[in-house]
Amino acid sequence: MIKSKKAFTMIELIFAIVIIGILASVAIPKMAATRDDAELSKARVTVASIRNALSMERQKRILRGDFNTVTAVGGINTGVFGNFDDNNTQESVLEYPMASSTDKGKWEYKLVGSEQQYIFHGMSDVIFLVDATGKFVCKTPSSTECQQLTN
Repeated sequence: MIKSKKAFTMIELIFAIVIIGILASVAIPKMAATRDDAELSKARVTVASIRNALSMERQKRILRGDFNTVTAVGGINTGVFGNFDDNNTQESVLEYPMASSTDKGKWEYKLVGSEQQYIFHGMSDVIFLVDATGKFVCKTPSSTECQQLTN
């Protein structure tokens, strides 16, 4: 009696590898685009949170009789979005402060002259400032990247 071995033939294995390769070539770019969308969404939420925190801080100061505008939302000593000043005497901007980083999808704090810049590193760098009225705004509001983060 002849025993038959139960195994895959070489052609079946090659066919399976080709199908897996085709599926991978379609799926990997879709996953990369999803990751970029997720980073953009996270940055949008961060911008909205900072703006909300600034608004609440302005209201708290007005209720205390302090009409000075907020001029910072973090700094060298407190992280990108640490405290409303740079010496940890004011309240925290966010519940969990962010460390400054130049990695893609992260925020960085930079002091350029006297200008405090908050930079989001996405497809391109988007620079935010706290303006003279205490609002968190894009340095170049007409840029596509800025509009994606603020609209």
